[in-house]
Amino acid sequence: MTSPMDLLSALPFEWARYEFMRNALVAVVLVSPLFALMGTLVVNNRMAFFSDAMGHASLTGLGLGVLFGLADPLLALVGFAMLLALGILVLHRLTHSPMDAIISLCMSFSIALGVVLLSRGGNFNRFSRYLIGDLLSITPTEIAWLFLTLLVVGGGLLLFYNRILLIGINGSLARSRRLNIWWIQVFFVAAIVLVVTMNIGWVGILIINSLLILPAAASRNLAGNTRQYVLLAVAIAIVSGVSGLLISYYSDTAAGATIVLVAMAVFFVTLAAGALVRSRRDR
Repeated sequence: MTSPMDLLSALPFEWARYEFMRNALVAVVLVSPLFALMGTLVVNNRMAFFSDAMGHASLTGLGLGVLFGLADPLLALVGFAMLLALGILVLHRLTHSPMDAIISLCMSFSIALGVVLLSRGGNFNRFSRYLIGDLLSITPTEIAWLFLTLLVVGGGLLLFYNRILLIGINGSLARSRRLNIWWIQVFFVAAIVLVVTMNIGWVGILIINSLLILPAAASRNLAGNTRQYVLLAVAIAIVSGVSGLLISYYSDTAAGATIVLVAMAVFFVTLAAGALVRSRRDR
């Protein structure tokens, strides 16, 4: 049976000869739909700042992984980010303080603690991969984990999509329909944590939130309904991901950052296209 890697290696392009490029391309195609689906909900529920906080919380997860001597800090990354996310929800529920204020406080705490833990012994530079990402170093084992994340988290998001969407649009209406808002929010923030932390290594802490938000924001410029919103976001994410990866190969630039720049360019194109369509409609 022919595998996807065999099919990619048969392509008549220079980059297809290299295993690291084939691995990176498969990873981008797998994770782009998940980022897009998650991004549409994050944008709609006004949680872009929250997802950014989860990315920065990875610094402390890394520090804890080093402190406990873990060979792979992923478990510490996910564990700390989950605790921080639940802590934000609990604090918001108990104090009734503005959500953005609580997120800002928790993010500041996690960044400071992470820098303190990682700077012990002066070895901060060896964690630069997690700051800027290294897509080309992704392994088949990590691709398998991404595929599992796509199935589990993506399936859960599709199952609860309308409920999460309704809570973001009108919490009072969601309560009137007897939706358990607390547990749906817990599931949603847990999904954000998994998507962000599982991809920190190849995207990078500094830009992962942009990759999550931009396809959804670009799609919102053109979409006329929810179905179009999701499908356009998925298409934009895949096109931006594949194009950015190939551009980074030929221009010898960081793959994750190049993908974000392509997605930003697409955002501006859709912004102009959406404005043009609206102006014609208003005439």
